[in-house]
Amino acid sequence: MEPEQRYRLLQRVRIKALMKRGFFVLLLGVMVYYGVALVYATKTIFKVRRNYAVVLEDLSGERRVVQDIGWHLRLPFFTRLELEVPLMNQELHLGGKAQEERIMSRGNVALWTSAMMTYRIDDLQRWGIENKSPQTLLQNDFDGIVKDVMQGHSIDELVSDREKIKEEIYRALKKRPINEGGPDIERKYGIEVVSFVLRDTRFGDKLAEASEEKKRRELIAEAENYAADLEASRTRKLYSAYSDSIREFRKAIGLQDGDDRFLFEFLNQQKWATAYEKNQQGQNTFVLNNTSGAPPIVLPATTENARKEEPSQNEQTSKNKVSGIRPTFREADKAD
Repeated sequence: MEPEQRYRLLQRVRIKALMKRGFFVLLLGVMVYYGVALVYATKTIFKVRRNYAVVLEDLSGERRVVQDIGWHLRLPFFTRLELEVPLMNQELHLGGKAQEERIMSRGNVALWTSAMMTYRIDDLQRWGIENKSPQTLLQNDFDGIVKDVMQGHSIDELVSDREKIKEEIYRALKKRPINEGGPDIERKYGIEVVSFVLRDTRFGDKLAEASEEKKRRELIAEAENYAADLEASRTRKLYSAYSDSIREFRKAIGLQDGDDRFLFEFLNQQKWATAYEKNQQGQNTFVLNNTSGAPPIVLPATTENARKEEPSQNEQTSKNKVSGIRPTFREADKAD
């Protein structure tokens, strides 16, 4: 075999060997990658961070808390990481969302409100082992207590007494049992309630408009009542003055209790005399001033008599009435 052919064969062998080595290296790299990915996906090696804890379920079904900071190893497919628990302060919103929520106050008036509780976990045994889905259970109990307190107050108290309502809810979250004779939230879940805040309490848009209209009507009604009170006070003062004047008049002329009839007849005569002075056309008024109690007589005048009536006769009759002179029926006939 010639040297040139031998060299070519050696070159081919070297290339084939290099390709095999490259293939095996690539295969090994892929296997290592998928092995690491499998370990990461199954969390065979897991890490516990600061202010965190992990609830681990073993093959026997026993659940235990891993709280030591660092890397930990577990058997894949035979143990399970059930829960990772943050130990720092956590927030819990009313209704599970930061947006406002519609609730009903006492009196079935709608109110939009949002609230937030801050808590931290003290007892991992109760939180992660004695309770299944503790976050969901805590959310339901928190919403129930807050709504129970808020729906026990009127709409005016919820809007104007926010500080008082907030403190009452905080005390209820700290000490009030969820049910009578049962544990409170802190004992049930092994947590500590740090703070509670009412973020917003407001009317709906339509309710705000109705409230403004109600206030306007109340102001109008108050003004009308004030005007009515002034009018009633004025009427009482006038009646008191009128009563005092009548009393003084009776006292001045020496009238007794049984002499009221003569006083009323005199006042009636003066009333008719005044009416006759104001309107001398169209009627002839005769006042019979006697003690028989007969009422005054008003005789309507005919059109022809009213035209023929002279001013001198009307003035004479008016003067007679004012001066207290009683006209006779004969003078009345002449006047007609």
